[in-house]
Amino acid sequence: MTRLASATRHPVRFTLNGKPTEGEAEPRLLLTDFLRQHIGATGTHVGCEHGVCGACTVTVDGMLTRACLTLAVQVDGCDVRTVEGLAPAVDRLGILQAAFRRHHALQCGFCTAGILMSLDHFLRHHPTPSESEIRDVIGGHLCRCTGYTPIITAALDAAAELAEQSRGEKADA
Repeated sequence: MTRLASATRHPVRFTLNGKPTEGEAEPRLLLTDFLRQHIGATGTHVGCEHGVCGACTVTVDGMLTRACLTLAVQVDGCDVRTVEGLAPAVDRLGILQAAFRRHHALQCGFCTAGILMSLDHFLRHHPTPSESEIRDVIGGHLCRCTGYTPIITAALDAAAELAEQSRGEKADA
């Protein structure tokens, strides 16, 4: 295991939402703070800072990760995906994001980024989820505003739309 000097800033090079990104971080700097303050990716929120609320959820090399429990230097050489990476373009929402909008699945929006990341990851691996499975996925996230019902409805709607899109792509092939 490599030991890093605590007061020294170290280069961190990684892919962020498909784009090469780099910065410098002290060894103890959390990924949440690095993303928000050094890289400018402010979609990842800092909630409890203990890995409990889920607001800071991102993917690192395809694995769901609580960014408040991850050091920035740990993502050197990794592929990091944040909520900003869910939209296909700056002016267009992704399917899951659009479903959240349609079903009013967010109010204050603080928890939304982490929930979207967890649901996006889940739907990529389980394209036809049950309501119970969706409840399990969002069970690791705290939301004070929506009561979760609109989130579940939006996730099921997005899953149906993604399945339809997939069927269309297979028919065209």
